[in-house]
Amino acid sequence: MWIPVDEGNLVGVFYRPAGPGPFPAVIALHGCGGLWREHGSKLSMRHADWGERLAAAGFAVLMPDSYGSRGLGSQCGVKDLTVRAGRERVADAAAARIWLQQRADIKPSMISLIGWSGGGSTVLAAIRKDRSPADGRPDFKRAVAFYPACRVQSESPSFAVRMPLLILMGDADDWTPAAPCGYLAKAAQARREPVELVLYPGVLHDFDHPRLDVRERENIAYSASGTGKVTVGTNFAAREDALKRVGAFLNLP
Repeated sequence: MWIPVDEGNLVGVFYRPAGPGPFPAVIALHGCGGLWREHGSKLSMRHADWGERLAAAGFAVLMPDSYGSRGLGSQCGVKDLTVRAGRERVADAAAARIWLQQRADIKPSMISLIGWSGGGSTVLAAIRKDRSPADGRPDFKRAVAFYPACRVQSESPSFAVRMPLLILMGDADDWTPAAPCGYLAKAAQARREPVELVLYPGVLHDFDHPRLDVRERENIAYSASGTGKVTVGTNFAAREDALKRVGAFLNLP
């Protein structure tokens, strides 16, 4: 389907539960690798897995394609981004929310956000108190960020969340390091904001992937070491815990 945005339309992938609805919904935001598998038009394994699981749990799931819709491939090795987490991708998330709220089979006040890596960074930017929607429609309900880059928001003196936020990441992540997310969560909790950070010991980036052997990736624009090399891979124990936590978190009133 097509999601209208200022400069045209975004391609979107939509999972709809069985039955008439109306359903709660989740907007799922991809990372720097995009929504699709390499060299093809099939949805990536992680996104397909999450879409199927959330739909089976009763959520409609909308996945806007921020890169492919604009003629872009993977952005993992690009330093000067034209589709930025804090700007264009926040607008994409807002457009996806409006698209869902115009449907009769969606509960307009029960739409949450989930994002991975760069999509997780978009989640952090989208739920700032100073970026509340001005369109008169219900706001996002809850937000989940998997291994986001937290540094920009953790260093922002005006960062504050306007809804419950769950951050999930490994403490051995050498792509988006955990320390800035620790600072962000601790500061938010000191302000009595509903932010929870779950750190998995010894766990890497992409830990929730259904089946990704641990391996090194090269030519990454921003790596913790500055070498352009990072390590990624599934951790099945952390993945199972995250699946349970996200399901419980999204189902809270």
